This record gives sequence, structure tokens and C-alpha cells, in this order.
Amino acid sequence: MAEGVFITVEGADGCGKTTQLNLLAEYLEQKGYKVLVTREPGGAELGIELRKILLHYDGFVSSKCESFLFLADRAQHVDTVIRPAIKEGKIVLCDRYTDSTVAYQGYGKGVDISRINYLNNLATDSLLPDLTLVFDVDSEVAQQRVGAQKDRLEAEGLDFHKKVRFGYLQIAKSEPERVKVVDANKNIESVFDAAKKVINDFLN
Repeated sequence: MAEGVFITVEGADGCGKTTQLNLLAEYLEQKGYKVLVTREPGGAELGIELRKILLHYDGFVSSKCESFLFLADRAQHVDTVIRPAIKEGKIVLCDRYTDSTVAYQGYGKGVDISRINYLNNLATDSLLPDLTLVFDVDSEVAQQRVGAQKDRLEAEGLDFHKKVRFGYLQIAKSEPERVKVVDANKNIESVFDAAKKVINDFLN
């Protein structure tokens, strides 16, 4: 393909999206596509340092500060990793992107969503994914999957993660052409089959 494709995977912690992203990358490579797998935060070199702060900083981080740190990581990521790969004709598979900030900092922590959307557009020069897969799972199940070792956001508690899940479903409802919800309560193989169908329908 002359111009690449930008696909993001989203969902609350414990939904299994990273496992599915890696399976999808392998599947698309087997079909002959050039694929770049990346993530937020931490997809660019500077982002690796920002990721350490965002997920493992031991002190209080205000919701606004947290949002700006994610946005700084995103701006660097888009300019140095995502846009160049799209220009090279690759399928970019990204683990989290703008919808994460809306779901986590907006719906989860109460930061004004219209402001987040404005700042997301500023950080990305309005680069939207061509397709987004939201892996949806019951919040209780997701928390069990995460286990005892939790990063700063994973440890926010069940009520927070229910708000995040609700946020993702609202995003999907508002942008049904771009955002497709995949039932992630099932086993890995069943979820992968559903995700493959979404990808194939889109690429065809």
C-alpha cells in the first residue's frame, strides 16, 4: 500500500488488548503487510522516560499534570514514530492513543473532555486512527486479570475502572465508523477471531 494505515487498540487495564495486538501483528505480517507495533506511553525514546513517571511515580500527580504528560509523550510519538511509518506504507498498530486520555483522564478522573479533545488535536496535529478496536471486558474480570502487581493507574480501584469502561463505550457510541467494540470476556482464541474479522472487513 502506498499510504499506510493507522490502527489503535484500546480498553481498560486487564482487557487483553496487548496480547491481541501482538497476535494481530503476526497475522498481518503473515498476510504480507509491513507492520509497526508501538505503544503509549513509551513508543518514542523520550516517551520511555515519561512512561516511568506516569506509571510508577510514587507521589501525588494531579489529573491535569497527568494529562499533559500523556500529551507530551503523544506529540513526540506522532512526530517521530507514527507519521513516518504511515508515510512508509506500514500498518501502524498502536497500543493506546488519544481515546485512552479521554477514557482515563476524562471519564475516569473528571478532566473536561472538550479540553482533552482540543489538546489531543493539538498534540497530534489532528491525526486520528483509521480504525480503533476497543476490547471490552467486565471491570471485575479485568481487575482479576491484572493481578496483584499493579502500576499507578491499575491500582486506582474498581469504581475508577468502571468509569473508564463506560467512557470507552461512550466513545464507541459516538464514533461507530471508526471505533469497533470487541467482546473480550471470552477466551483468547475467540477474541482474536472477532478482532481478525474487524481488521479484515476494514482492510477489504
